[in-house]
Amino acid sequence: MGQVLIRNLDDALLTDYRRAAKNNGRSLEAELRAALAQGRPKNRPSVEELAELSQRLWAMTPESAAVVDSTSYIRSMRDDR
Repeated sequence: MGQVLIRNLDDALLTDYRRAAKNNGRSLEAELRAALAQGRPKNRPSVEELAELSQRLWAMTPESAAVVDSTSYIRSMRDDR
């Protein structure tokens, strides 16, 4: 497992996390680990992955779906709001 050292953290921020750690019955380190896990950035698919997904979905779509005009359906859904 990797390690990170973060310098120059605001004292008030650390105080808040220490308080949260105490309230949650865990160490400051465990509290910070949980905060990082909760705020983890979402992995977005690459352009290539999206293109491949699009091709797979298109392959599953019946040919008869191409002749369906959904304009009236979309308008009715919009107007019903």
